[in-house]
Amino acid sequence: MAAYGDDPSVSKRRRQAIALEPEDDEDLTPWEHMTAGAVAGMAEHSVMYPVDTIKTRMQSYMSALDMKQSIFRAVHSVIVHEGVPRLWRGVSAVLLSAGPAHAVYFAAYEAAKEAFGGNKNSQHHPLATSAAGGLATIVADGIMAPFDVVKQRMQLKSSSYSNIFHCISTVYRQHGISAFFVGYKTTLIMNVPFTAIHFTVYESCKKIIHKRRNIAPDELSVTSQLLAGAMAGACASAVTNPFDVVRTRLQTQGERGARRYRNMTSAMKSIYYEEGIRGFLHGIRPRVLFHMPAAAICFTVYATCKHFLYSGKTSKQLRTEEDHIL
Repeated sequence: MAAYGDDPSVSKRRRQAIALEPEDDEDLTPWEHMTAGAVAGMAEHSVMYPVDTIKTRMQSYMSALDMKQSIFRAVHSVIVHEGVPRLWRGVSAVLLSAGPAHAVYFAAYEAAKEAFGGNKNSQHHPLATSAAGGLATIVADGIMAPFDVVKQRMQLKSSSYSNIFHCISTVYRQHGISAFFVGYKTTLIMNVPFTAIHFTVYESCKKIIHKRRNIAPDELSVTSQLLAGAMAGACASAVTNPFDVVRTRLQTQGERGARRYRNMTSAMKSIYYEEGIRGFLHGIRPRVLFHMPAAAICFTVYATCKHFLYSGKTSKQLRTEEDHIL
């Protein structure tokens, strides 16, 4: 009977198991993609939430009236006048939605990319990647939209809600169910190109790193994952910031001091006439500062989780084969 070390097929499988990185995920199930996506989403949003709070404040109508507003001034104001915990106000709404939304988001992306030929010949296909990303965000944003409304209303300085359930019940009682989806159209208009840019830049950066370092796609380091994710987050967030301003205004209208808009077009016209082009750039710095590390965290945690899940599956297969051989 052959000893374990003498069996070439098992030795080869073990070497592959050690070398495989998260990108070699064709054997992962949709549920495993969803698990990795959920963990990545919650990690990203919980860590970066304070920056998102500052971004929302700077994009709101009342903050826009103060043209001298800056990131450091906004952070200082919140800490001094409201306390550090205020930066985390509403985080529970994000955690409730980020897990399910990112689970669906990444599972849909992986499935769509495979269907569109994005994994063909292990090469990067920008059009397939962009299309898959756009499709994934349409599905995921339907889950995130209501919680995003709650989160942003609680992040405002004028917010008087005691908790997310108080916010949900108040918004529903005063404005109806439609209030939770008031910025959904704008969100899609923003997030479809955002996600297309996001994944395309991410995959392109990885391809460049592969060529520069002359390494195989399955040998990408954590540092390279972080770098590719940060570049993707920076590019996507900067390009789509104008739509994020409009979405924030729509989702926070009706709060104390905030004006009301009929629709997305009305909000865009109002911002332009009252604040000029500069109005669409409110919050761009905290938005970029949020999405650079957020994307780096999200992609790296997602890749790490996939690698962990795949390694566990491969180890189990190896143990089974060893038992059969021995």
